[in-house]
Amino acid sequence: MRRVGWAAVLLALAGCVAGPMGPPVAGPGPAVTLAPDPGPIRTSLDAQRAFVGVQARVEPVAEAICRQRTRNVPCDFQIVVDARGGQDPNAFQTLDRQGRPVIGLTLSLLENARNVDELAFVLGHETAHHILGHIPRQRETAMTSAVLAGVLAQMGGASETTIRSVQQMGASLGARSYSRNYELEADGLGTEIAMLAGYDPVHGAQFFTRLPDPGDTFLGSHPPNAQRIEMVRRAARSLGYVSTH
Repeated sequence: MRRVGWAAVLLALAGCVAGPMGPPVAGPGPAVTLAPDPGPIRTSLDAQRAFVGVQARVEPVAEAICRQRTRNVPCDFQIVVDARGGQDPNAFQTLDRQGRPVIGLTLSLLENARNVDELAFVLGHETAHHILGHIPRQRETAMTSAVLAGVLAQMGGASETTIRSVQQMGASLGARSYSRNYELEADGLGTEIAMLAGYDPVHGAQFFTRLPDPGDTFLGSHPPNAQRIEMVRRAARSLGYVSTH
């Protein structure tokens, strides 16, 4: 049987906590109902069936946290699976034309998962991006960097064409410079979401061990996999996690 130790993290879903996110409340608390473990995922059908159960548990937790920790932000997640063939394993968060948060996952990502904990962690991570406001924050950072780069280029006597090129480069560098931090932030909150839904995020983070490591490149948009796994472990420990694997 799967067992996980918990702190009083359910206070986040009790409707009495509002405002910006803070550290979890320490001390003993009620047990979270753990998700049933259907066993390892071996086939495409296994993956699809498992994801239905994971979505049913993770989505309401993410929406509850979104409503409690944001202001004037849509929290009705639309979760879609891209079942087209030939797609690389991938997951993303975006907004539709009405501003509703959309979480997309490719079928190949579901098939690449080995257990429900991995699926729950990935889904929690992507919903966390929206709750943390990463899309508007990244746009703001890119715009600020573009303006600053353009001003510097203009002060240096650059041509209009060069200024536009420098602005585009500044926007790209500005967005990338913060994307690593955003990924780690989403890993931390995604850990909490997965735990509250009854899954083991540390076990789920083993998904990273099978991904190409982005390393520590200057323009890399994601942190090294080892750093992300350590972030998940720290976040889980702060919530009272006890390893079961």
